[in-house]
Amino acid sequence: MSRQEGLIEHLRRQGGWYAEWWHWILKGKVLPELPLRPSALDVGCGPGFVMDALSDILEVQGVDRDQDMVSACRVKGAKVVKGDAQQLPFEDGSFDIVYCTFLMVWAEDQLAVLQEMRRVSRGWVLCLAEPDYEARVDFPLELRDLAHLIAEGVRRAGGDPCTGRKLRHLFSSCGMEAEVGVHPGIWSLQRSRQEGQREWDWVRSMVGEAASEGELERLRTTWDRALEEGSLLQFNPTFYAIARR
Repeated sequence: MSRQEGLIEHLRRQGGWYAEWWHWILKGKVLPELPLRPSALDVGCGPGFVMDALSDILEVQGVDRDQDMVSACRVKGAKVVKGDAQQLPFEDGSFDIVYCTFLMVWAEDQLAVLQEMRRVSRGWVLCLAEPDYEARVDFPLELRDLAHLIAEGVRRAGGDPCTGRKLRHLFSSCGMEAEVGVHPGIWSLQRSRQEGQREWDWVRSMVGEAASEGELERLRTTWDRALEEGSLLQFNPTFYAIARR
């Protein structure tokens, strides 16, 4: 599986994991101040999994710089345009809500992206999910190298593995006071069993050349043994940040 294929598959899985919490954030903190079915822009919408998850409560359209992603969304009937997150093709104050998910971690200029999101919003700016791979927790301790290897793989691919912890600073730098939180995310043993192979497919795609095949096999063996013994624990902090424009 290529890194691109692994990332798309991981985005699909994440849509299932976090949809409940995205609804909780929007319904509890954002929507009460807005019209029924407010307009929203999904920046860096990718294949549209988050748009699908939120289409029941938002009148949402997307923007992505990858024509293949734009085409994939349009096939499903989604309203998506091609555009760069650092130069959004919309007028000032065009949307009630402007949000992104798992975009800042890959953004070349995080501050420029957030400034553009603020510009085209007339209400709220949201980063609904941004990971912090350096803060990943794995047990047994023999698995602690996973966090470093994944983070190094993200760096080599041009991303910032510490994005989650930087969200408050980024919002503050754009003149917004953000509420910042962390999504629940400690898997049960049952979910670890169900997701195990797909999780390791993603790990391999993200780590890339940051680890040898032998090192990954050693870690996978430890992971499998801990899962069988019932001692496995993994938690990758995924942050959100929301602010009024």
